[in-house]
Amino acid sequence: MSTAAELKQSDNLFIHPWDDIVKLGGNQRTLLDHGEGVYVYDSEGNRLLDAPAGMWCVNIGHGREEMAKAVYDQIMALTYVSPWSMTTGPAAEFAALIAEQSPGDLNHVFFTTGGSTAVDSALRFVHFYNNLRGKPNKKKIIAQKRGYHGSTYLCGTVSGKERDKSNLEMESHLVHHIEAPHPLYKPEAMSDADFLDQCVGNLENMIAQVGPDNCAVFVAEPILASGGVIVPPEGYHQRCLEVCRKNDMLYLSDEVVTAFGRLGHCFASEDVFGIVPDIITTAKGLTSGYIPMGAFLVSDRLVDEIKAKGGDSAVFSNGFTYSGHPVAAAAGIKNLEIMQREKLFEQVRNTGPYMQQQMQTLRDIPIVSDVRGQGLMACVECELKQGSNDLAMDYEIGKLIDKHCQQLGLIVRPIINMCVMSPPLTITRAQIDDMVSMLRQGILLALAEIESAEAAAAEVGHKHPSPAA
Repeated sequence: MSTAAELKQSDNLFIHPWDDIVKLGGNQRTLLDHGEGVYVYDSEGNRLLDAPAGMWCVNIGHGREEMAKAVYDQIMALTYVSPWSMTTGPAAEFAALIAEQSPGDLNHVFFTTGGSTAVDSALRFVHFYNNLRGKPNKKKIIAQKRGYHGSTYLCGTVSGKERDKSNLEMESHLVHHIEAPHPLYKPEAMSDADFLDQCVGNLENMIAQVGPDNCAVFVAEPILASGGVIVPPEGYHQRCLEVCRKNDMLYLSDEVVTAFGRLGHCFASEDVFGIVPDIITTAKGLTSGYIPMGAFLVSDRLVDEIKAKGGDSAVFSNGFTYSGHPVAAAAGIKNLEIMQREKLFEQVRNTGPYMQQQMQTLRDIPIVSDVRGQGLMACVECELKQGSNDLAMDYEIGKLIDKHCQQLGLIVRPIINMCVMSPPLTITRAQIDDMVSMLRQGILLALAEIESAEAAAAEVGHKHPSPAA
């Protein structure tokens, strides 16, 4: 059996997501061994509070024996069948359970392998729909800067995080981006109402620029997650949906992160933001990360329109070998059962405001420039020099906070200079207190290390001044 040191070296043969290829061979990542509840344990036995819940996904917490049993039982009963020609009980049952929880008439479910394939498939469905309507030019996609929608060729284009596009090709002729509705960048003199008008106006202006007859869909996360937990101004999604309706556009709500409890409801679109979109994408919390799976939900209205216009046949020729995988579906059924039995959505509606309140206490730290979030999603943004826009400095502070927090027993997800927190839905108030306390210490230790390094550099400069010009 390989030692931890051998496994860490072998890990350099595993090209991780967003890996720096230049550094392959020299990586020494933390090797995680097992998990329980809101904690994971590394190969040296250190306990770490899993504040990102893996990556927004381990909603029911780690180490659920009943989940393992559900997966085991399904594997022993039936491992796999082709979804092209047959179905299974778990796939059919899970589709029905999701439809029961979905808003409005979003009662049809297309299963995929994860969030990227869910969004990619949903966008292909939009194009399929407009082709059958006799509107082949209505294909343009409008999305938001700082939004993230996946890693397929199309989803990578739709995502609005510019640094994720380095050295990669994009289908840019299909996609147009508008500014994210980020309250942090609202001019101080501007009213909230005027800022909302400006944000909605960005969508209206882009539609006018591209042409309403060419615009097919607006893609938006209820809260921009990987972009830094950006909570839009109240009424933003409702107003944007109205704009879409006026321009014969579909509204795609990307709930890969926000669905299945992250904001205290199974789906956030209607219960939190007051809209019933045409399409919803989901993954992550769908199975709490125990087995990979994704899905998109589509309105009965769209399905009925396709049936009416499709003639004898309208084949949506898109899918995956593992669409509706019975083992993944069994995990999804058990996941939802646990959430409902333990009233985790209600628990989040109680603990979420408490977490937001506690996170706000970090504002007294000099380098904390913003604290924002909703439900069990939060972001602490740090800047060494306010408004400097020094990217190298931002990366450095994020890296140091991550290092010190892990030494203290906390995993954070540093996105440049932003510490993103999205713990399992099972987290208690006492554990939230521990999480915030460790984050505070980690930020302060990082700041002290930087100040110490700057002082040492200044001392060297004082002792050895540069020669006069």
